[in-house]
Amino acid sequence: MNFSHSYFIRLALEEAKTAGEQGEVPIGALVVLKNEVIGRGCNFVESGKNPLLHAEMEAMKYARNNIDGKWFTGATLYCTLEPCLMCAGAAVLNRFERIVFGASDPNWGACGTLYNIPLDNRLNHRIEVVGGIMEAECGELLRRFFAGKR
Repeated sequence: MNFSHSYFIRLALEEAKTAGEQGEVPIGALVVLKNEVIGRGCNFVESGKNPLLHAEMEAMKYARNNIDGKWFTGATLYCTLEPCLMCAGAAVLNRFERIVFGASDPNWGACGTLYNIPLDNRLNHRIEVVGGIMEAECGELLRRFFAGKR
């Protein structure tokens, strides 16, 4: 069965909601290979007291156990929010085929908003980027979270 980008973003939103319930910024990510989720992650920056614990990095860490070799060749990284410089760079270094995200990030977005790391010709690998999938739902989850903090 071939699932749509919306299907996987919806699953990433579940990860984001888990993060939000734990007081973390509600961002979720998945690593998908051959239509199978091989890694899931949500933000643990606050509870882990570590700015490296982004949802994308967590999903990649868990997916690592489910691949042969060192590259994520043919895999897609699904994120509810546009990846930052660190996460976009990690996706390039891991040689993902594609990044699909929900909401754009005007503060840190590195997949077309502020920077375009996945398509930078100076790097040795480029990644297809698809943005705006379920953008309203992804953005609303973040807006509600931050409104509750004010």
